[in-house]
Amino acid sequence: MKVAIVHYWFVGMRGGEKVIEALCELYPQADIFTHVFVPDAVSDRIRSHRVTTSFINSLPRASSMYKSYLPLMPLALEHLDLNGYDLIISSESGPAKGIVAPPNALHVCYCHTPMRYIWNMYHDYRNGAGRITKLLMPPLAHYLRMWDVSTATRVDSFIANSATVAERIRRYYRRESVVIHPPVDTAAFAPVQPSQLGDYYLMAGELVAYKRPDLAVHAFNQIGRKLVVIGGGEMLNELKRIAGPNVTIMGSQPFDVLRDHYTHCRALIFPGEEDFGMVPVEAMAAGRPVIAFGKGGATETVVPGLSGVFFQSQEVDQIRSAILQLDGMEIDPVRISNHASGFGREAFFAGIRSHIDQLFAAKAEAASRTGG
Repeated sequence: MKVAIVHYWFVGMRGGEKVIEALCELYPQADIFTHVFVPDAVSDRIRSHRVTTSFINSLPRASSMYKSYLPLMPLALEHLDLNGYDLIISSESGPAKGIVAPPNALHVCYCHTPMRYIWNMYHDYRNGAGRITKLLMPPLAHYLRMWDVSTATRVDSFIANSATVAERIRRYYRRESVVIHPPVDTAAFAPVQPSQLGDYYLMAGELVAYKRPDLAVHAFNQIGRKLVVIGGGEMLNELKRIAGPNVTIMGSQPFDVLRDHYTHCRALIFPGEEDFGMVPVEAMAAGRPVIAFGKGGATETVVPGLSGVFFQSQEVDQIRSAILQLDGMEIDPVRISNHASGFGREAFFAGIRSHIDQLFAAKAEAASRTGG
Protein backbone atom coordinates (compact mmCIF):
# COMPACT_ATOMS: atom_id res chain seq x y z
CA MET A 1 0.00 0.00 0.00
CA LYS A 2 1.37 3.39 -1.01
CA VAL A 3 0.93 5.93 1.78
CA ALA A 4 1.33 9.72 1.71
CA ILE A 5 1.42 11.88 4.84
CA VAL A 6 0.68 15.58 4.34
CA HIS A 7 1.74 17.99 7.09
CA TYR A 8 1.56 21.78 7.08
CA TRP A 9 5.24 22.56 7.89
CA PHE A 10 8.28 21.07 9.63
CA VAL A 11 10.09 23.82 11.52
CA GLY A 12 10.29 22.14 14.96
CA MET A 13 9.13 19.15 17.00
CA ARG A 14 5.87 20.21 18.62
CA GLY A 15 2.76 18.11 19.20
CA GLY A 16 1.80 17.93 15.52
CA GLU A 17 5.25 16.72 14.54
CA LYS A 18 5.17 14.05 17.26
CA VAL A 19 1.97 12.75 15.69
CA ILE A 20 3.73 12.62 12.31
CA GLU A 21 6.65 10.78 13.92
CA ALA A 22 4.23 8.15 15.24
CA LEU A 23 2.52 7.86 11.84
CA CYS A 24 5.95 7.33 10.28
CA GLU A 25 6.50 4.46 12.69
CA LEU A 26 3.09 3.01 11.82
CA TYR A 27 3.68 3.45 8.08
CA PRO A 28 7.44 3.16 7.49
CA GLN A 29 6.87 3.13 3.71
CA ALA A 30 5.09 6.51 3.72
CA ASP A 31 6.23 9.53 1.74
CA ILE A 32 5.82 12.97 3.32
CA PHE A 33 4.51 16.13 1.67
CA THR A 34 4.72 19.57 3.28
CA HIS A 35 5.01 23.30 2.59
CA VAL A 36 8.28 23.97 4.44
CA PHE A 37 10.92 21.50 5.58
CA VAL A 38 13.84 22.34 7.90
CA PRO A 39 15.69 19.00 8.26
CA ASP A 40 17.71 19.98 11.32
CA ALA A 41 14.52 20.91 13.17
CA VAL A 42 12.94 17.44 13.07
CA SER A 43 13.69 13.95 14.32
CA ASP A 44 15.79 11.28 12.61
CA ARG A 45 12.67 9.19 12.01
CA ILE A 46 10.97 11.97 10.02
CA ARG A 47 14.19 12.72 8.11
CA SER A 48 14.46 9.05 7.12
CA HIS A 49 11.36 9.38 4.92
CA ARG A 50 11.22 10.91 1.46
CA VAL A 51 10.00 14.49 1.89
CA THR A 52 8.49 16.53 -0.96
CA THR A 53 7.84 20.24 -0.43
CA SER A 54 5.47 22.62 -2.13
CA PHE A 55 6.78 25.72 -3.90
CA ILE A 56 6.44 27.63 -0.61
CA ASN A 57 9.73 26.06 0.50
CA SER A 58 11.57 27.90 -2.30
CA LEU A 59 10.24 31.35 -1.43
CA PRO A 60 12.50 33.87 0.39
CA ARG A 61 13.10 33.12 4.08
CA ALA A 62 10.42 30.43 4.05
CA SER A 63 11.93 28.62 7.05
CA SER A 64 11.21 31.59 9.33
CA MET A 65 8.50 33.54 7.50
CA TYR A 66 6.35 30.58 6.42
CA LYS A 67 3.20 32.00 8.04
CA SER A 68 3.48 35.08 5.83
CA TYR A 69 2.89 32.82 2.84
CA LEU A 70 -0.38 31.44 4.23
CA PRO A 71 -2.52 32.97 1.41
CA LEU A 72 -0.48 31.00 -1.15
CA MET A 73 -0.73 27.66 0.62
CA PRO A 74 -4.10 26.57 -0.83
CA LEU A 75 -2.66 26.94 -4.33
CA ALA A 76 0.56 25.20 -3.27
CA LEU A 77 -1.33 22.22 -1.83
CA GLU A 78 -3.36 21.73 -4.99
CA HIS A 79 -0.13 21.61 -7.03
CA LEU A 80 1.16 18.56 -5.12
CA ASP A 81 0.91 15.41 -7.24
CA LEU A 82 -0.41 12.49 -5.17
CA ASN A 83 -1.29 10.15 -8.01
CA GLY A 84 -0.58 6.49 -7.23
CA TYR A 85 -1.17 6.67 -3.48
CA ASP A 86 -3.71 4.38 -1.84
CA LEU A 87 -3.90 6.12 1.55
CA ILE A 88 -3.41 9.84 2.22
CA ILE A 89 -3.27 11.08 5.82
CA SER A 90 -3.37 14.85 6.16
CA SER A 91 -2.31 16.46 9.42
CA GLU A 92 -4.36 19.62 9.86
CA SER A 93 -4.00 22.73 11.95
CA GLY A 94 -2.36 24.72 9.20
CA PRO A 95 -3.38 24.16 5.57
CA ALA A 96 -2.84 20.46 4.78
CA LYS A 97 -6.16 18.75 4.03
CA GLY A 98 -6.79 20.68 0.79
CA ILE A 99 -4.75 18.37 -1.43
CA VAL A 100 -6.36 16.97 -4.58
CA ALA A 101 -6.47 13.24 -3.93
CA PRO A 102 -6.58 10.70 -6.78
CA PRO A 103 -10.06 9.19 -7.30
CA ASN A 104 -9.38 5.80 -5.73
CA ALA A 105 -7.35 6.98 -2.74
CA LEU A 106 -8.65 7.05 0.82
CA HIS A 107 -8.09 10.51 2.37
CA VAL A 108 -8.12 10.60 6.18
CA CYS A 109 -7.56 13.91 7.97
CA TYR A 110 -6.05 13.83 11.47
CA CYS A 111 -7.23 17.22 12.70
CA HIS A 112 -5.35 18.90 15.55
CA THR A 113 -7.79 21.81 15.07
CA PRO A 114 -9.34 23.74 12.22
CA MET A 115 -6.97 26.66 11.58
CA ARG A 116 -7.34 28.65 14.78
CA TYR A 117 -6.18 31.94 13.23
CA ILE A 118 -9.21 32.03 10.91
CA TRP A 119 -11.75 30.30 13.16
CA ASN A 120 -12.00 30.10 16.94
CA MET A 121 -9.13 32.50 17.73
CA TYR A 122 -9.43 34.83 14.73
CA HIS A 123 -10.28 37.92 16.78
CA ASP A 124 -7.50 37.23 19.30
CA TYR A 125 -4.92 37.02 16.51
CA ARG A 126 -6.27 40.10 14.73
CA ASN A 127 -6.40 42.21 17.90
CA GLY A 128 -2.78 41.33 18.64
CA ALA A 129 -1.54 42.00 15.11
CA GLY A 130 0.28 45.04 13.76
CA ARG A 131 -1.53 47.80 11.89
CA ILE A 132 -0.93 46.49 8.35
CA THR A 133 -1.68 42.86 9.26
CA LYS A 134 -4.85 43.97 11.03
CA LEU A 135 -6.02 45.66 7.81
CA LEU A 136 -5.17 42.69 5.59
CA MET A 137 -6.53 39.93 7.83
CA PRO A 138 -10.31 40.32 7.20
CA PRO A 139 -10.28 39.76 3.39
CA LEU A 140 -7.56 37.09 3.58
CA ALA A 141 -9.31 35.23 6.39
CA HIS A 142 -12.60 35.40 4.50
CA TYR A 143 -10.98 33.83 1.44
CA LEU A 144 -9.24 31.16 3.55
CA ARG A 145 -12.46 30.28 5.38
CA MET A 146 -14.31 29.67 2.12
CA TRP A 147 -11.48 27.49 0.82
CA ASP A 148 -11.15 25.66 4.15
CA VAL A 149 -14.85 24.77 4.30
CA SER A 150 -14.99 23.71 0.65
CA THR A 151 -11.96 21.41 1.02
CA ALA A 152 -13.57 19.61 3.98
CA THR A 153 -15.60 17.76 1.36
CA ARG A 154 -12.35 16.32 -0.08
CA VAL A 155 -11.80 14.34 3.13
CA ASP A 156 -13.26 10.83 3.42
CA SER A 157 -12.96 10.68 7.21
CA PHE A 158 -11.95 13.11 9.95
CA ILE A 159 -10.09 12.06 13.08
CA ALA A 160 -10.12 14.66 15.88
CA ASN A 161 -7.38 14.74 18.48
CA SER A 162 -9.90 15.53 21.23
CA ALA A 163 -13.62 15.96 21.83
CA THR A 164 -12.97 19.71 21.89
CA VAL A 165 -11.66 19.58 18.32
CA ALA A 166 -14.45 17.22 17.24
CA GLU A 167 -16.92 19.92 18.21
CA ARG A 168 -15.01 22.52 16.15
CA ILE A 169 -15.03 20.17 13.14
CA ARG A 170 -18.79 19.80 13.56
CA ARG A 171 -19.31 23.56 13.91
CA TYR A 172 -17.05 24.81 11.11
CA TYR A 173 -17.08 21.94 8.58
CA ARG A 174 -20.44 20.31 9.40
CA ARG A 175 -18.66 16.95 9.51
CA GLU A 176 -18.58 14.21 12.14
CA SER A 177 -15.28 12.75 13.35
CA VAL A 178 -13.85 10.00 15.50
CA VAL A 179 -11.70 11.01 18.48
CA ILE A 180 -8.24 9.42 18.73
CA HIS A 181 -5.97 11.19 21.19
CA PRO A 182 -2.39 11.99 20.09
CA PRO A 183 0.41 9.61 21.08
CA VAL A 184 2.19 10.60 24.27
CA ASP A 185 5.34 8.67 25.16
CA THR A 186 4.11 7.99 28.68
CA ALA A 187 6.61 5.13 29.07
CA ALA A 188 9.44 7.68 29.04
CA PHE A 189 8.37 8.97 32.48
CA ALA A 190 8.13 7.48 35.95
CA PRO A 191 7.21 8.97 39.35
CA VAL A 192 9.74 9.42 42.17
CA GLN A 193 9.39 9.30 45.93
CA PRO A 194 7.96 12.45 47.58
CA SER A 195 11.29 12.98 49.36
CA GLN A 196 12.94 13.48 45.95
CA LEU A 197 10.65 16.31 44.83
CA GLY A 198 11.91 19.85 44.40
CA ASP A 199 10.39 23.03 45.78
CA TYR A 200 9.36 24.52 42.43
CA TYR A 201 6.40 24.47 40.06
CA LEU A 202 6.86 24.00 36.31
CA MET A 203 5.45 25.61 33.18
CA ALA A 204 6.55 24.00 29.90
CA GLY A 205 5.77 24.32 26.21
CA GLU A 206 5.87 26.91 23.48
CA LEU A 207 5.72 30.44 24.89
CA VAL A 208 3.14 32.07 22.64
CA ALA A 209 0.39 34.55 23.44
CA TYR A 210 -2.65 32.26 23.18
CA LYS A 211 -1.16 29.89 25.78
CA ARG A 212 -1.09 32.80 28.29
CA PRO A 213 2.24 32.04 30.00
CA ASP A 214 2.30 35.64 31.27
CA LEU A 215 -0.59 34.80 33.62
CA ALA A 216 1.44 32.13 35.37
CA VAL A 217 4.48 34.39 35.76
CA HIS A 218 2.36 37.20 37.26
CA ALA A 219 0.64 34.73 39.61
CA PHE A 220 3.95 33.37 40.92
CA ASN A 221 5.37 36.88 41.21
CA GLN A 222 2.51 37.60 43.59
CA ILE A 223 2.46 34.36 45.53
CA GLY A 224 6.25 34.21 45.89
CA ARG A 225 6.66 30.51 45.18
CA LYS A 226 9.31 29.20 42.79
CA LEU A 227 8.38 28.71 39.14
CA VAL A 228 10.60 27.21 36.43
CA VAL A 229 9.67 27.97 32.81
CA ILE A 230 10.98 25.72 30.02
CA GLY A 231 10.28 26.50 26.38
CA GLY A 232 11.00 28.93 23.58
CA GLY A 233 8.79 31.17 21.50
CA GLU A 234 7.76 34.71 20.76
CA MET A 235 7.06 35.59 24.42
CA LEU A 236 10.39 34.37 25.84
CA ASN A 237 11.96 37.83 26.16
CA GLU A 238 8.78 39.36 27.55
CA LEU A 239 8.59 36.69 30.25
CA LYS A 240 12.21 37.32 31.18
CA ARG A 241 11.38 41.00 31.53
CA ILE A 242 8.40 40.52 33.84
CA ALA A 243 9.74 37.56 35.87
CA GLY A 244 10.45 38.15 39.54
CA PRO A 245 13.47 36.69 41.37
CA ASN A 246 11.49 33.54 42.24
CA VAL A 247 10.81 32.76 38.54
CA THR A 248 13.51 31.03 36.49
CA ILE A 249 13.17 31.28 32.69
CA MET A 250 15.28 28.49 31.17
CA GLY A 251 14.25 28.78 27.51
CA SER A 252 14.30 25.70 25.28
CA GLN A 253 15.95 22.65 26.84
CA PRO A 254 16.82 19.08 25.76
CA PHE A 255 14.28 16.39 26.52
CA ASP A 256 16.35 14.94 29.38
CA VAL A 257 16.29 18.29 31.19
CA LEU A 258 12.55 18.68 30.63
CA ARG A 259 11.87 15.13 31.84
CA ASP A 260 13.92 15.74 35.00
CA HIS A 261 11.91 18.88 35.76
CA TYR A 262 8.61 17.09 35.13
CA THR A 263 9.61 14.36 37.54
CA HIS A 264 10.73 16.61 40.39
CA CYS A 265 8.31 19.57 40.23
CA ARG A 266 5.53 20.06 42.76
CA ALA A 267 2.99 20.54 39.96
CA LEU A 268 2.65 21.66 36.35
CA ILE A 269 1.00 25.01 35.58
CA PHE A 270 -1.02 25.01 32.34
CA PRO A 271 -2.70 28.40 31.85
CA GLY A 272 -3.78 28.18 28.18
CA GLU A 273 -6.64 26.56 26.29
CA GLU A 274 -5.20 23.77 24.14
CA ASP A 275 -6.72 21.58 21.47
CA PHE A 276 -5.45 18.50 23.36
CA GLY A 277 -2.26 19.31 25.28
CA MET A 278 0.52 16.73 25.44
CA VAL A 279 2.39 18.62 28.17
CA PRO A 280 -0.15 17.89 30.97
CA VAL A 281 -0.15 14.19 30.03
CA GLU A 282 3.66 14.08 30.14
CA ALA A 283 3.62 15.70 33.60
CA MET A 284 1.00 13.23 34.82
CA ALA A 285 3.01 10.32 33.39
CA ALA A 286 5.79 11.52 35.70
CA GLY A 287 3.32 11.34 38.59
CA ARG A 288 2.85 15.08 38.99
CA PRO A 289 -0.49 16.90 39.28
CA VAL A 290 -1.61 19.65 36.91
CA ILE A 291 -3.10 23.07 37.61
CA ALA A 292 -4.94 23.84 34.35
CA PHE A 293 -7.38 26.26 32.78
CA GLY A 294 -10.69 24.41 32.70
CA LYS A 295 -11.34 24.54 28.96
CA GLY A 296 -10.12 22.62 25.94
CA GLY A 297 -8.22 19.36 25.84
CA ALA A 298 -7.02 19.49 29.44
CA THR A 299 -10.58 18.79 30.58
CA GLU A 300 -10.32 15.41 28.83
CA THR A 301 -7.04 14.37 30.47
CA VAL A 302 -6.87 16.00 33.92
CA VAL A 303 -9.20 14.51 36.54
CA PRO A 304 -9.99 16.93 39.41
CA GLY A 305 -9.19 15.43 42.77
CA LEU A 306 -7.04 12.71 41.20
CA SER A 307 -4.52 14.33 38.87
CA GLY A 308 -4.99 18.04 39.39
CA VAL A 309 -7.29 21.04 39.73
CA PHE A 310 -8.89 23.50 37.31
CA PHE A 311 -9.33 27.26 37.40
CA GLN A 312 -12.30 28.58 35.43
CA SER A 313 -11.12 31.94 34.07
CA GLN A 314 -7.75 33.15 32.82
CA GLU A 315 -7.03 35.52 35.67
CA VAL A 316 -4.07 35.78 38.03
CA ASP A 317 -6.25 35.47 41.13
CA GLN A 318 -7.82 32.28 39.78
CA ILE A 319 -4.40 30.68 39.29
CA ARG A 320 -3.34 31.69 42.80
CA SER A 321 -6.52 30.14 44.25
CA ALA A 322 -5.96 26.92 42.30
CA ILE A 323 -2.38 26.66 43.63
CA LEU A 324 -3.70 26.96 47.18
CA GLN A 325 -6.46 24.45 46.42
CA LEU A 326 -3.87 21.91 45.29
CA ASP A 327 -2.11 22.31 48.65
CA GLY A 328 -5.09 20.59 50.30
CA MET A 329 -5.25 17.71 47.81
CA GLU A 330 -3.81 14.28 48.54
CA ILE A 331 -1.34 13.45 45.77
CA ASP A 332 -0.80 9.81 44.75
CA PRO A 333 1.95 9.84 42.08
CA VAL A 334 1.43 6.21 41.07
CA ARG A 335 -2.31 6.66 40.51
CA ILE A 336 -1.64 9.80 38.47
CA SER A 337 0.96 8.01 36.36
CA ASN A 338 -1.34 5.03 35.80
CA HIS A 339 -4.10 7.39 34.68
CA ALA A 340 -1.77 9.04 32.15
CA SER A 341 -0.80 5.69 30.64
CA GLY A 342 -4.22 5.56 28.96
CA PHE A 343 -2.99 8.27 26.57
CA GLY A 344 0.13 6.37 25.52
CA ARG A 345 1.45 5.53 22.06
CA GLU A 346 -0.08 2.05 21.90
CA ALA A 347 -3.58 3.45 22.33
CA PHE A 348 -2.91 5.80 19.39
CA PHE A 349 -1.53 3.02 17.17
CA ALA A 350 -4.48 0.75 17.92
CA GLY A 351 -7.01 3.50 17.26
CA ILE A 352 -5.47 4.55 13.93
CA ARG A 353 -5.10 0.97 12.69
CA SER A 354 -8.65 0.04 13.62
CA HIS A 355 -10.22 3.14 12.09
CA ILE A 356 -8.35 2.95 8.79
CA ASP A 357 -8.96 -0.81 8.51
CA GLN A 358 -12.70 -0.16 8.95
CA LEU A 359 -12.63 2.55 6.28
CA PHE A 360 -10.90 0.30 3.76
CA ALA A 361 -13.31 -2.55 4.56
CA ALA A 362 -16.30 -0.24 4.02
CA LYS A 363 -14.78 1.02 0.76
CA ALA A 364 -14.23 -2.53 -0.51
CA GLU A 365 -17.78 -3.51 0.40
CA ALA A 366 -19.18 -0.47 -1.41
CA ALA A 367 -17.09 -1.30 -4.48
CA SER A 368 -18.30 -4.91 -4.51
CA ARG A 369 -21.93 -3.76 -4.36
CA THR A 370 -21.49 -1.43 -7.33
CA GLY A 371 -19.16 -3.74 -9.24
CA GLY A 372 -16.38 -1.14 -9.12
